[in-house]
Amino acid sequence: MAKNDDAKVFIGRKKSLNYVMADMIVLNEQPVRLLARGRSISRAVDVAEILINKFVKGATYGEILIDTESITNTDGTSNNVSSIEIEIFPPKK
Repeated sequence: MAKNDDAKVFIGRKKSLNYVMADMIVLNEQPVRLLARGRSISRAVDVAEILINKFVKGATYGEILIDTESITNTDGTSNNVSSIEIEIFPPKK
């Protein structure tokens, strides 16, 4: 399956269960990719673990990519920000 076919969910500052509910809807039809940067990385890992262990039994991890992105601030300086991408496959039918 091509990576463009996966649904992407950007994890931010909302509560973990908000993202879990959104991901459950997508996982019924196709794989989902959780994307997070900086302080949201731990929330993305929480969402993935809650999905796989509590709500969507039989779902499995796919690729897990970690990276560092360079972000340019408005004043011209740049900062490095860590990012993660977690792929989750729906249960096999």
